[in-house]
Amino acid sequence: MYTKSRLNNGVRVITSTMPHAYSVCLGVFFGTGSRYERDEEAGISHFIEHLCFKGTQRRPTAKELAEEVEGVGGTLNGGTDKELTVYWCKVARPHFPLAIDVVADMLSNSKFDAEDIERERQVIIEEINMSLDSPQQAVDTIIDRLVWPDHPMGRDVAGTKATVAALTRQDMLGYLERHYGAGNMVITVAGGMTHQEALASLESAFGGWRPGLHQTFLAAEDKQCRPRFHCEHRTTEQAHLCLAFPGLSLKHPDRFVLDLLNVILGEGMSSRLFTEVREKRGLAYAIQSYVNHYLDTGCLTVYAGVDPKQVATTVRAVLEEMHLLTTEVPEIDLVKAKELSKGRLFLRMEDTRSVAAWLGGQELLLGEVLTVDQVVATIDAIQADDVLRVAQRVFNPRKLNLAVVGPVEETQLAKLVEA
Repeated sequence: MYTKSRLNNGVRVITSTMPHAYSVCLGVFFGTGSRYERDEEAGISHFIEHLCFKGTQRRPTAKELAEEVEGVGGTLNGGTDKELTVYWCKVARPHFPLAIDVVADMLSNSKFDAEDIERERQVIIEEINMSLDSPQQAVDTIIDRLVWPDHPMGRDVAGTKATVAALTRQDMLGYLERHYGAGNMVITVAGGMTHQEALASLESAFGGWRPGLHQTFLAAEDKQCRPRFHCEHRTTEQAHLCLAFPGLSLKHPDRFVLDLLNVILGEGMSSRLFTEVREKRGLAYAIQSYVNHYLDTGCLTVYAGVDPKQVATTVRAVLEEMHLLTTEVPEIDLVKAKELSKGRLFLRMEDTRSVAAWLGGQELLLGEVLTVDQVVATIDAIQADDVLRVAQRVFNPRKLNLAVVGPVEETQLAKLVEA
């Protein structure tokens, strides 16, 4: 599925040749994100990612950068998460040299111009304001704070308006020096390109990067021993709720078991939550569950938007479905979850960007890449008893976290989590 080697300076390069693909996707991953930031730096990873798109000496403006790629029908973008930052460019095969040139220029020669910094500072503050104004995004931020209180994992990736307002150009250059080094970098290429073709171009573009410094983060410890809840009262038509339990890390041997449990519970229109809460009871238009795995921690979360008068009924319905999965996992549900998981994985692997992300994320966070066949074999080997065991571990009433944004009183939540 892939070929791996290193540039002369140690940068890891992983390629996946997809002979029938018309496109090639280049991804450059750095092992940094919001959990690596000091409290006063909150949001700096995200701020830096934005500024790398604002111009270089050769391409002085954001418009010129974008036009280079969009002028050949390509896409240029990036993203910042809690544990990694990625820059990617997807183009038609003949324009792959241009993709390398643009991305390397952005990452090596971005100006971090004072005017750009001040302009983008306001843009990010407006991004934060937009998130604060959205009840769905607000409840997502609150649930992270409940699961990881007083810890970088519980912070919004964008930071706060106060921290973003205080960050300086020198702060950003210092952060780049610490985190954007060759030893903390993985480059992936997926599409109609051989490994040797990609490697030759990447060596000239990225082979001069310095090693950088070794970075660590504050470990996430699960010390929760009683339910937590928080309500943000707002005058809205719906109450938006998140119900979460601590999950499993990327390296935990049961992570794929938890993924299957999540599929059974709340992924897709045939899941238990969708069927029970929406189809049978008509309590919600949107309801789903999702799992996040991180280096040393994780989380399983359920989201729903409901009538404020139906919050208690919805929470009880969700908890009932969770409880049922701690008593029995029918074989038919397990088979359906396996086929859904495998089918969606196969579909992802037809897209060059998805393959580049698959390779880069695993290599950077785990130091190895599981092939699709390996993951499929792992999924096929999971038994109903495995899912039952993980459900009994994860759905621990003492570790329940409940966040609500809407016209709901906090005393209502207290009664729910204590029941």
